[in-house]
Amino acid sequence: MAPWQQRMYAQVVATLDAGRLGHAQLFCGPAQLGKREVAMRLARRVLCETPAGIDACGKCRSCRLIEAGTHPDYRFVSFIPNREGTKLRTEIVIDQMRELSTQLSLTPQFGRAQVAIVDPADAINTAAANALLKTLEEPVPSRYLWLVSAHPARLPATIRSRCQRVEFRLPPVDEARAWLAAQGHAEADVDEALQAAKGHPGLADDWLRNGGLDLRRRVTADLQKLARGELTPQEAAQQWIGDDQADLRLRFAADIAVDRARGLTDPQGARSLAAWFDKANRSRDLLRTTVRADLVLMELLTAWRAASRAGQEIRDR
Repeated sequence: MAPWQQRMYAQVVATLDAGRLGHAQLFCGPAQLGKREVAMRLARRVLCETPAGIDACGKCRSCRLIEAGTHPDYRFVSFIPNREGTKLRTEIVIDQMRELSTQLSLTPQFGRAQVAIVDPADAINTAAANALLKTLEEPVPSRYLWLVSAHPARLPATIRSRCQRVEFRLPPVDEARAWLAAQGHAEADVDEALQAAKGHPGLADDWLRNGGLDLRRRVTADLQKLARGELTPQEAAQQWIGDDQADLRLRFAADIAVDRARGLTDPQGARSLAAWFDKANRSRDLLRTTVRADLVLMELLTAWRAASRAGQEIRDR
């Protein structure tokens, strides 16, 4: 585990061993910081027959069954296929919560406890949330329900108020840098990726592994060319929708606009870039609908040329 995961895990285990761990926990914080992994490791520890310090032993019957995905007292709830079986649902639905509630009302088959993890909890729809609330309102001893969410504000307040929070935060920059270097990334790339990810090591690692940092560099170059008139909005729009990474490109473009606005001393130019930032984020939402992506991007990139004239030329990042 990463150091920040290890700290959170040790903290929750100490609460568990002191008898102060409530039946409901909300593991929350930015995405890609390892919340799910900590919750799953804790589940193994709770259900283990012979814990070894703060960890599960990894050898008992319970540990072997969890590893095989067949433990009768452990449930992981996430997206399920739609009725046609063609794709995963985008919501966690009421039938899943009803089944989970039934399971948690039963006596644990191994006699120790039952653990259920719901991830992402913020994908629970309204009907499912109402069913979940009944379970939270009627806790049963030795039954643990853990919600994992990068967007806890999307959960009803009635659910949040019934959970103890296990809140993940970004680690210190030096710790994040050291961890990224330990993953085998080049030092120069680590600094660039960590700056682009605003100190988020999970995002930086993902971008370094999967080409996100190179994509950000290309987005920066495209915006520079647009500002100088070396690339037309139509050409850029076609490039940006050609590889199914338009959403990530827009995220990078919005971040670049913010960085540039912060470097300006001209209030008018900064306001113009801030307005473009808002437009870029609205365009990301539009791309998730049925509108034509090329037209959305063409309009946005045309607006970029106007906004870029209000400030200094984008610096290489």
